[in-house]
Amino acid sequence: MQIDHVTVGATDLEAGARFVRSKLDVDIPNGGKHPHMSTHNKVARVGDGVFLEIIAIDPGAPPPPRPRWFGLDDPGQAARLAGSPGPIGWVVRTADIAAVQARSPVDLGPASSMSRGELTWKLTIPDSGVQPFAGLVPAFIEWDGEPHPSVKMAFPGPRLKSVILRHPRPKELASVLHALGISHLADIEQGGDMPSLAFAFERPGGGIAKIE
Repeated sequence: MQIDHVTVGATDLEAGARFVRSKLDVDIPNGGKHPHMSTHNKVARVGDGVFLEIIAIDPGAPPPPRPRWFGLDDPGQAARLAGSPGPIGWVVRTADIAAVQARSPVDLGPASSMSRGELTWKLTIPDSGVQPFAGLVPAFIEWDGEPHPSVKMAFPGPRLKSVILRHPRPKELASVLHALGISHLADIEQGGDMPSLAFAFERPGGGIAKIE
């Protein structure tokens, strides 16, 4: 398994793009719409087989019949994004999503079939729309077919270096990631009362930039 993509949320897609530009000094191209979730996104490759996604509720789409992914309908999440865009989730790629669900010590939610344009995949989404540990446990994705969609995405330069998880109970979170077999994919830090997520990127000319 490996990191598939990292996600920045925003109340407005263009506001999310401006936020990422202020952090990474790059523009993220338009992606598409998610009819099952009434969201839309911008995407760019940030390494080999990994991409950065900016996502927001699509104002032109009808409300979905269930809570949106990445906690976009959660009141607390909505309030945070109203203040500023920021990281809201990360996604790990697997070839056997059912096996991951079977061994998970926490409820990852059902593997829902999703699409965006010609792309189709299965993704674990809790019924609440919020991933365990306040969004710090990743969603798991199983793409239908090859190649990975990132190969067709623009590569503006920054490369994902690390995913940073901050939680008031880091040992409990670490135990869950260990059971899932992905403890090597993220750095876990002691956090305050409010769990938080950050992404670190290597700039093309050197140096590290963080989105948090």
